Amino acid sequence: MKLSPEVQDALEHSRPVLALESTIIAHGLPRPQNLEAAQRWEAQVRAAGVVPATVAVIDGVPTVGLSAAELERIATDDIPKASVRELPVLVGAGRSGATTVASTAYLASQAGVRVFSTGGLGGVHRGASETFDESADLSVLAISPITVVSAGVKSILDIGATLERLETLSIPVIGYRTSVFPAFWLRESPYSLEWSLDTPAGIARVMAARDELGLRAGIVVANPVPAHQQWDPAIHDRLLAQALNDADRQGIRGNDVTPFLLAHVLENSEGASLRVNLDLVTNNVAVGCEIATAWAARR
Repeated sequence: MKLSPEVQDALEHSRPVLALESTIIAHGLPRPQNLEAAQRWEAQVRAAGVVPATVAVIDGVPTVGLSAAELERIATDDIPKASVRELPVLVGAGRSGATTVASTAYLASQAGVRVFSTGGLGGVHRGASETFDESADLSVLAISPITVVSAGVKSILDIGATLERLETLSIPVIGYRTSVFPAFWLRESPYSLEWSLDTPAGIARVMAARDELGLRAGIVVANPVPAHQQWDPAIHDRLLAQALNDADRQGIRGNDVTPFLLAHVLENSEGASLRVNLDLVTNNVAVGCEIATAWAARR
């Protein structure tokens, strides 16, 4: 694994570091907005006095903290998405890959980075009782001691089943200034949360307690998009219902359902879903910086 000199120095001197994923750059946003957004998020992190650690695999080397050239390469080249199962293949073959939430969490925690901001967490997919389709994000977080700030999970997933799996895997879910689990584009899902904290210092205390107890699972900080930035719930619900009906009508099943639903929503939202996506990541980065700073202060 390679750490950038900036990340290495920050970790050695207990300064705050925030991990960022690269799949959202390579696959989650259109070009050239993806590079502009990635550069903007890294600048936002630095402005908060925190070191950004964008993660990717570069020519077979897991890299925590990309250079400007490497960040541009992730945004402009056709680079495959890489979850944890792809890591040994990419390393062995000397290939590059954009890391998902799962592989970013794994590599960042291996490097000693303890806080990670992303858009939405992966979860249990609709119809998983038949397809067993579940994101690797959940199983990897069960063994990776990192705190992930996300806006919940996308509403196209089975949110209730996702929360059940997080409980089974002993991954704490803490609402940040909310007692309701967010649904990515929307501030609220139908599911309430048992635990809520209002300060970054409070999250850092939970992280410290987790370490003292010898636990290895990550922590999910559920941070809803600000009220004025969320997608109009009525339009969201209408488009999601339409997407579900179209999937059923076209006989789309199994692993094809979620990509179909996501593409349908993005295509028919007239840019609203993309705008909220960008806003909520920016909001999660801000909270992640505050938690990373509080964690560094404890160190």
